[in-house]
Amino acid sequence: MWRHLREPELVRRWFRWEDAELDERIRDDVVDAPDEHERTGDGTTTRTLTWPRSVLVVEARATTGSAAGVPATEAAATGAATAGRRAPGGGRTRLSVTRPSREGSHAAYDGVRDELDELWIASAQQLRFALGVQPGEERRTLAVIGLDAGTSRDRLLARAGLHGVRGVPVGGNVQARRPDGTLLGGTVWFKTDQQLGLHLHGITAALLVLQETPVASDPPNGAVNAVLNAYGVDDATFADVGARWSAWWSMAARGERVI
Repeated sequence: MWRHLREPELVRRWFRWEDAELDERIRDDVVDAPDEHERTGDGTTTRTLTWPRSVLVVEARATTGSAAGVPATEAAATGAATAGRRAPGGGRTRLSVTRPSREGSHAAYDGVRDELDELWIASAQQLRFALGVQPGEERRTLAVIGLDAGTSRDRLLARAGLHGVRGVPVGGNVQARRPDGTLLGGTVWFKTDQQLGLHLHGITAALLVLQETPVASDPPNGAVNAVLNAYGVDDATFADVGARWSAWWSMAARGERVI
């Protein structure tokens, strides 16, 4: 797992989504910004990345043999900013992301939503998916960012065919009908108060991450971000997926510009 935190080409498989800033953000925010530390003992090797002023701490703890404990697949089921993976030799690696207390103020937190928290929750889950479901595959993404979430009686996610998906437990099956009548199937990968991840079953296994920004943080209706993480697809397949993606969200957004 550690290489996926330090090597830019591997960070690309899970951090944020593809846009014009991604490579710069990987270099500045993930590779160059933190200090790196390592300690070893009792069958455990712990590597830690600490950002300036401790605004973020990322820890990867690798255990071997009988010290491995619970299965790695249990590590991130609740949607917290953690991820787990089986390590060579029968051990496991557990990743944890720690943020400072919200007491006082910091730029990412507006009293309701913490942008840095939400970024790292999504990214940790994307890392978990990349390592656990699509190991070794290159990632390509599609994203719609900042769409109006709609009024309480006309929610965007309901128009997109995703009404009621929040009521499905982690691991539960989801089947949605998109505005064009096509079906979308998958299982709930993780849930938090402001995010939901769906493991989609189609031409290739993909991870759809939905983020809902509350009204208080983005009046008058709140906002929705949707990021599709696809792995190991060729250009022709990705072009087809992209056309379906654009049609899906354009129809759901009812004329709002979809980027």
